[in-house]
Amino acid sequence: MPILSVIVFTPLLAAVVLVLIPPEQHAALRRGAFIFSLVPFALSLLVLAGFEPSNTAMQFTAKAAWIPRFGIYYSVGIDGLSLFLVLLTTFLMPIVILAGWGDVHKRIKEYMIFMMVLETGMVGAFVALDLFLFYVFWEVMLVPMYFLIGVWGGERRVYAAIKMVIYTMAGSLLMLVAILYLVSLYTQQYGQPSFDLLQLYDFSIPLTAQRWLFAAFALAFAIKVPMFPVHTWLPDAHTEAPTGGSVILAGVLLKMGTYGFLRFAIPLFPLAAREALPIIAVIAAIGIVYGA
Repeated sequence: MPILSVIVFTPLLAAVVLVLIPPEQHAALRRGAFIFSLVPFALSLLVLAGFEPSNTAMQFTAKAAWIPRFGIYYSVGIDGLSLFLVLLTTFLMPIVILAGWGDVHKRIKEYMIFMMVLETGMVGAFVALDLFLFYVFWEVMLVPMYFLIGVWGGERRVYAAIKMVIYTMAGSLLMLVAILYLVSLYTQQYGQPSFDLLQLYDFSIPLTAQRWLFAAFALAFAIKVPMFPVHTWLPDAHTEAPTGGSVILAGVLLKMGTYGFLRFAIPLFPLAAREALPIIAVIAAIGIVYGA
């Protein structure tokens, strides 16, 4: 199996193994989750060692048919943009698991399982080269984080978890509509659908369509960053989340929004992105001053 696929799905395999361990065996659950979390980190170090900085193409790629009738493939790869984000994710997860040993004292089994599923979603989103596959991993991240905040959070944990889901889902659904419309435009021109990101990079999209598509993608990623004024879910989520969840939020999930802009929104819709640059700059400056 390609090394990136092993990095992505080892945490998911760990979650399946942890399901089989009795919930009262706290030590076995904690040690098992920690050991499994070390595997993706070790493999990501091998990817770092084998990465060629002078090669601008995607590296360690793997592609397999998933739903070929609709142009959907399991396609993953890594470049200089995603390499260190994957490394950051796999590095933080063992630390978060260790932090949970002294911080989490109830439902330890479920906590470790959700952490493993969350890692699969995060790494998968960073390496996905198929828009449909990316969207699946993007949504996979939301489910465990909802439970991590809603079950192991503070006094207002349910409010914070629901607020996060509402904000994120609102942006995600618009992005899904934009993805489907983008693929429909591609199908009209080439006669067959494709969710392949590298093919869509070369697809020429009319400016009017670019504006609407960029707006939908940008909203989804702006919520995840988060940018003003769609940032209000984050203070509640950070305050109410358990220590491990807060570390993952700050360390990885908030980077996902900026990564989305750089990987998807800007290169897919460059003309619209250039037009929106002043607006984004103003909103970013407001966020800096308002946050300070």
